[in-house]
Amino acid sequence: MPKDDTETVRALRGLENSNPSVRLRAALAVGTAPDPRFIDALVERCAIEPEFSVREMLTWALTRHPPALTVPKLVDELGSERTQARSQALHTLSKIGDRRAWPAITPALLTDADDEVARSAWRAAVALVPDGDEPTLVRVLSTQLGRGGRETQLSLSRALVALGEVIMPTLHAATTDLDPRVRRHAIATEQLLRNPDAGFEFAIEEAKRIVALGTAGQEG
Repeated sequence: MPKDDTETVRALRGLENSNPSVRLRAALAVGTAPDPRFIDALVERCAIEPEFSVREMLTWALTRHPPALTVPKLVDELGSERTQARSQALHTLSKIGDRRAWPAITPALLTDADDEVARSAWRAAVALVPDGDEPTLVRVLSTQLGRGGRETQLSLSRALVALGEVIMPTLHAATTDLDPRVRRHAIATEQLLRNPDAGFEFAIEEAKRIVALGTAGQEG
């Protein structure tokens, strides 16, 4: 067997090794010496890899390969029934930054029932949205205001803030929503846009105070 084939087989076996340190080194080796023969194995491993650090190295390895080869494979993963396959593919697409993937970032992914998938979709959408499509993206993202716990809400706020002033009309409308969770989240996001140095914790506490005062005013 030629030497390069031997190295390929060794790397592919390393990606499947039971030891995460071996898998990490294998992914590093693949990214250091990119080869199209590794792409399928990298994408497949992303869908099932349990270790965060290894998943990050797999993503890095994929970014080292030509987008023309990796993007179609990753887009195919967005239709997978496995949540990790979808979230990791979205994460990798956001790192590659090739806007040819934009049509695959559908409203269904942006509102996925799994928080990790949705959060990855929000980050990917902000990275890939073409100029002029931001208002449409904001309308979809705004439907997720008030969703989930602190980490999920922070992810959405960061995605919205990254889009800039275009989010303000939609956020302003959401501050009068019937759901207090939506109102708080919209106000906190406004605060974060105006004063990013204050941090999300300050913004959400300030939003709670504003909503409470508004509610008290209505009741009085």
